[in-house]
Amino acid sequence: MIPCPRERDEQVTLIAWFRQFGWSMLGLQSPDLLIAIPNGGKRALHTAARLRAEGVVAGTPDLLLAVKSGEYGGLWIEMKRRFGGKVSERQKAMHNLLSAQGYAVAVCAGFQAAREAIASYLNVGLPSY
Repeated sequence: MIPCPRERDEQVTLIAWFRQFGWSMLGLQSPDLLIAIPNGGKRALHTAARLRAEGVVAGTPDLLLAVKSGEYGGLWIEMKRRFGGKVSERQKAMHNLLSAQGYAVAVCAGFQAAREAIASYLNVGLPSY
């Protein structure tokens, strides 16, 4: 049985696809419009305190597509593993806050789901592989 990729691996795959050709395939001006938010993971206590002081907020989604589309100011993407990934209560609360401010929020189980969420958000079709 093939193990389920980690959330981090799915995100790295998405970023690699986006930077290589996803951005131009989607009609965007730059690969720099998909931005990672350094929010998750286990850290030393002093590092976590430093990041909080710098403005890191628990529950913030992993990625921001900084592109306005329709009524939305951007697309926040919460990456999860294809199987077994769960959204925490803090993440749900942050997703609700972001939605209330006019952002789209997508919880994506893996690279393919995130790729499709971006294309759907931008109302662009993608070639099937």
